[in-house]
Amino acid sequence: MTELTRRHFLGTSAAGGALALAGAGIASPAAAADSTSTTGSAVAVPGEVTVQPGDPGYGYLTTRGLNRRFTGAPARINQVFTADQTRQAVQQAVDAGQQIAVRSGGHCLDALVDNPQVTALIDVSQLNAIGYDPVHQAISIQAGAQLGVAYKQLYLAYGMVAPTGSCPTVGVAGFTTGGGFGPLCRDQGLVVDHLYGVEVVTVDRNGQAHLQLATRSSTDPNRDLWWAHTGGGGGSFGVVTRFLFRSPQATGAGPAGLLPTPPKAVITATVVWPWSGLTETAFERLVANHGAWHAANSAPGTPYRTLYSEFALTCRNAGVIALVAEIDAGVPGAQNLMNSYLGAVSQGVSAPSSTSTATMNWLTARMAGLYPEAPASDNRSKSKGSYLRRPFTADQAGTLYQYLSAPPANAITTLVVYAYGGQVNSVAPAATAVAQRDSILKTLLVTAWADPADDDTNVAWTRSFYQDLHSATGGVPVPATATDGCYINFPDTDLADPAQNTSGTSWQTLYFKDNYPRLQAVKAGYDPTDQFHHALSVRLPNG
Repeated sequence: MTELTRRHFLGTSAAGGALALAGAGIASPAAAADSTSTTGSAVAVPGEVTVQPGDPGYGYLTTRGLNRRFTGAPARINQVFTADQTRQAVQQAVDAGQQIAVRSGGHCLDALVDNPQVTALIDVSQLNAIGYDPVHQAISIQAGAQLGVAYKQLYLAYGMVAPTGSCPTVGVAGFTTGGGFGPLCRDQGLVVDHLYGVEVVTVDRNGQAHLQLATRSSTDPNRDLWWAHTGGGGGSFGVVTRFLFRSPQATGAGPAGLLPTPPKAVITATVVWPWSGLTETAFERLVANHGAWHAANSAPGTPYRTLYSEFALTCRNAGVIALVAEIDAGVPGAQNLMNSYLGAVSQGVSAPSSTSTATMNWLTARMAGLYPEAPASDNRSKSKGSYLRRPFTADQAGTLYQYLSAPPANAITTLVVYAYGGQVNSVAPAATAVAQRDSILKTLLVTAWADPADDDTNVAWTRSFYQDLHSATGGVPVPATATDGCYINFPDTDLADPAQNTSGTSWQTLYFKDNYPRLQAVKAGYDPTDQFHHALSVRLPNG
């Protein structure tokens, strides 16, 4: 399976992939708040580092984004280590009239950060302490922390987890503000369903930057600012410096029980179907079986709620397609549940396949990841996403086969179909900014390649694929019977381009549905001069 790299399957998604260890140990409460300590003893805090063109670190800091199709040339990069340094960096940019963007993990799929219009880039990757905050009785995770670090530190120190994604280098900030999902979502919901508070630098009408804390408490005057960060996307309201996580049902003092306890062990399974043995009939049967199973087993409380999978419909160039699944090994009859799932997906499919299974510690599984890393060469991509309320139709399965069986010669295309629903769908659409709360699947279409000369061909081909796949609803997955719009952490600026989105449904509706007017009201209250903006940022009410 050497062809099956993570990016070939998942692009540079903020939601899928593998985990790896990075970073330091659990921070003390002081460090969680301001990075002044990591062990309780005094540690000098580095001063903010300003990097400009010509400085040694400039090339590295401007090319950390995984999609090299986009590049920026900011006049200044502020690498910050504390919340107040972040506030000062924002103030400096506002005073200079510069357009601000923020980078943590660098996994943005489109030109929202790496953009020539950005003149002030704030890099929060070193603002990364994790620990217990006794003042707010919550787990504090600073904005620059990565998902892999958060998983390992919280699991080893407290035996708990914030239910995030599984790619090690994705930043907690972008993942959380977009309403991220992952292997625990069907059992524990989205990460924002456990978000208690957010600390964020905002800019008032007079151009003054302020560090504010907003929580979900009904008495918090900044509660709407908290709500906007539960799926409204990054780069619209301010610069997040840290998050406070505490599940709504958590009780008592101390860190114990603040967040869900992950499984002790999981059963994993990978099924691979070589393209050489796949007929169109077999391919379409696989797609139909997979969709039918999820339509029947994605309600909250399903016996399969701990079963999560990613179905990577990878093009013929990659050699195979694959289904990767895992389930909590401690659930009664877990192996039978996994066998039932795999049997349902492959039922009646007359194509050769191979299956590998294992049982391992949950953290070991997270650290091993779902797929190996991609080669550095395949660093140009085009991505498009959707929510599915119903499985793909027979016509859509035919479209999938048509495109995936004849991709561009120098590219790898994958449509990843993520398991969804379960506990995610137990939350009301207006409770968080994530409005899509009755879908059963989520998809990411991504094409990756290496040569800049292939950009136009591969982008045009991916656009055509997506438009044909959703031709019944105007070329995009409009909120309707079968689809429910798009996921802001799979950003696609085509949706805001009238030349590409001719459906008559705005990009705001596709991403945010009926929650958009409330997001605009928050924007007006906390960023009234629109200091934080990009192609898919929330607009001011009159904008």
